Amino acid sequence: MSKYPWGDTMRVAVLTSGGKDSTYSAWWATLQGWEVVSMITVGVSGGDSMMFQLPNTAIAGMHAASMGVTWLPVITQGEEDLEVLDLEQAIAGKVSTNRAFEEIWPNSFDIPDGMAIQDGLLDVDGIVTGALRSDYQKTRIERMCERLGIRSFSPLWHKDSANHMSSLIEHGFEVIITSVSCEGLDEKWLGTKLDLVALKKLEKLAKENRFNLDGEGGEFETLVTDAPHFSKRVLVEGKSSWNGSRGEWHAEKCRLES
Repeated sequence: MSKYPWGDTMRVAVLTSGGKDSTYSAWWATLQGWEVVSMITVGVSGGDSMMFQLPNTAIAGMHAASMGVTWLPVITQGEEDLEVLDLEQAIAGKVSTNRAFEEIWPNSFDIPDGMAIQDGLLDVDGIVTGALRSDYQKTRIERMCERLGIRSFSPLWHKDSANHMSSLIEHGFEVIITSVSCEGLDEKWLGTKLDLVALKKLEKLAKENRFNLDGEGGEFETLVTDAPHFSKRVLVEGKSSWNGSRGEWHAEKCRLES
């Protein structure tokens, strides 16, 4: 008799921006004994998106290579009614991944040895996401999975912010803050590595300025350069830009550690 209703081994893909929440969720999936077969990243060619992170998402391709799994890059204009459909079409293998890779992958990034771009139907039993509290995001992914006949998993859903942030540090995740866009966070935070000292400062500022400690409201965004399930660290160099009230840290060079 099978261990699970869907078979002996759960095969999943992880929808990831390369940030802290989706990367943590990928690790969580490995702890379940599931087979993570692919990382899926949506690159937004338009100016904004209600669903997906914009900057530095190509880092997820490095994550996939470090994990030894395929990477499925997806391109969307970011239009509210179409971006999830673009993702669905890519998972179903109905669009070319070559164009998406060319648009998402920066020319200044090394292409790691062994990088495998997912081509054709992504044969999985479920999709894992890093959703924390956004019903908008969670319900749209769940509906997409229903149409595809697969399951949706959000292991961080409503997890306590302080516990989540401290757990990242405790388990060896290397997290860099790549954008800030709220009162209380200035340009000095751009490119900052999340450690215990930085987390204590962030907790204090979050209380004083009433923003979400985990950045769920868009107050800040992140990328991950190392995690327990990586075989190699991601080495990245970047540069900050600031417009007076918000800013971004842009990854300019990136490669896997030798």
